[in-house]
Amino acid sequence: MAIREIRVIPDPILRTPCDEITTITPAIRRLVQDLLDTVDDPGRAGLSANQIGVGLRAFSYNIEGKVGYILNPVIEDKQGEQYGDEGCLSVPGLWYKTRRADYARVRGIDLDGKTVVLEGKGIMGRMLQHETDHLDGHIYLDRLEKSERRAAMRQLRGER
Repeated sequence: MAIREIRVIPDPILRTPCDEITTITPAIRRLVQDLLDTVDDPGRAGLSANQIGVGLRAFSYNIEGKVGYILNPVIEDKQGEQYGDEGCLSVPGLWYKTRRADYARVRGIDLDGKTVVLEGKGIMGRMLQHETDHLDGHIYLDRLEKSERRAAMRQLRGER
């Protein structure tokens, strides 16, 4: 359908928890197609609906050549730990080491209302947590240590 413009901080929609999708409508089908079209670009691992200005619980992903989506995702399980570089399309140009669980599993639905479970370790686990955070109104900078978060915010404002 369309490649959508990415919202960047401080856009307030990125800090607003997204609403659950209660009915699969033609508009929801278009949203999913737009999420898939927009995430299908090299270097993009995931994209939440609020990053394209829609306050609904949906995200798409593009991990190791697998492109897909999930509606109403909820994290069911997290295990282990990883600490590595993380970036975000809504926080352009910044990469910070971020602590996440190594493994994550989310449960949601597809466009037919059928249960979908996504799980993975490493980059897949990181993406599942990152995108679910977006849908809860959080960005990855919220997970940084206080001094790193301050440095990141200064960098975003163009300060030294």
